[in-house]
Amino acid sequence: MNKTTIIELCMSPDLGGLELYMVRAAKALKYEFNVVSIINENSKLEQYYENDEFIKIKKSSNFLMFTAAKKLANIIDSRHVEIIHMHWTKDIPFVVLAKLLSKSKPKIIQTRNMTMTRFKNDFYHKFLYKNIDLMLPVTYQVKEQLQTFIPEDIRPKIEVLYMGSDKPEMLNEVEVQSLKSELRFRDCSFNIGMVGRINEAKGQHLLIKAVDVLVKKGLDVTAYFVGHAMQESYLDGLKQDIKNRDLEKNIHFLGFMKNPHHFYQICDAVVLASKRETFGLVLIEAMQVGTAVIGANSGGVVEIIDDDKTGLLFESQNYESLACGIEKLIQNPTMNVNIAKAGQVKCEDKFSNEKQFIKLAKILKELI
Repeated sequence: MNKTTIIELCMSPDLGGLELYMVRAAKALKYEFNVVSIINENSKLEQYYENDEFIKIKKSSNFLMFTAAKKLANIIDSRHVEIIHMHWTKDIPFVVLAKLLSKSKPKIIQTRNMTMTRFKNDFYHKFLYKNIDLMLPVTYQVKEQLQTFIPEDIRPKIEVLYMGSDKPEMLNEVEVQSLKSELRFRDCSFNIGMVGRINEAKGQHLLIKAVDVLVKKGLDVTAYFVGHAMQESYLDGLKQDIKNRDLEKNIHFLGFMKNPHHFYQICDAVVLASKRETFGLVLIEAMQVGTAVIGANSGGVVEIIDDDKTGLLFESQNYESLACGIEKLIQNPTMNVNIAKAGQVKCEDKFSNEKQFIKLAKILKELI
């Protein structure tokens, strides 16, 4: 039996959870579908494809969007594509235009990673959403927003599909100690990790202030940031703040890591301090390897962390509340261990990529 051909598409030039999820989806679905991945000419995703097929398309200005949409339409028709699965909200006009230019008129699905905060009842948005067949919000909170802001008469079908994480490679004790030595972790310190783009919305400045509070209390705490800087000026400001607070020994920037799963395993806790985090894949990845997590009590984080059970929640944008959460784990090592174990169990039950991609494949088949 011939496989259905689908397109996995993400034209975002960035490199984060949204973009990497698209790559994982493409790899997982290729066993049941013919999968063609479409990425931006300036994408950083090429390194993750190895021998899997991908096509680059250039898209920037409105004129080039039409040209790019025509190229995508040609791919749709020549490959007999039946479904386009997109991941970046900014790609909606591009994909809808390509659908209209094509002869095949494929179904359009969007995995919705971003929040929706205003009504989509103008002519332009009504036109766009009428041409989308299914939206897959990554949390129930996002589902409620879609139902609130998209008028019912043009609203696509909506079904929640959590993001997941691949089963990680676990390090043995020798490997743990080796990586700690390589990254200059101190065994006597409580080591906190934060993974994500270095920008203000991710809240690195909050963790720095929280560490400052804890150090002034006489606690031995070290924070390690993993990720690339979106704006060098923000990173420079963080480094100057660290210097002003005399925290050079307590704060370290490790740069981008292609696979942070090993890093999570050497941390005593992992923090997600984003101002608005639709989901929180970092938390899932850390929980999966048995590391305690602390997250801001907003967005999709509250669907991942059961406070004091599978992690700790702190008041969003409040560094003193974050400091209290970290101190709680430092002063209660047994709680740290128990939270980490409970988080791992929940992650394996609800947030495994294997289970989520089985659901995605089923959803795609039902749409055809």
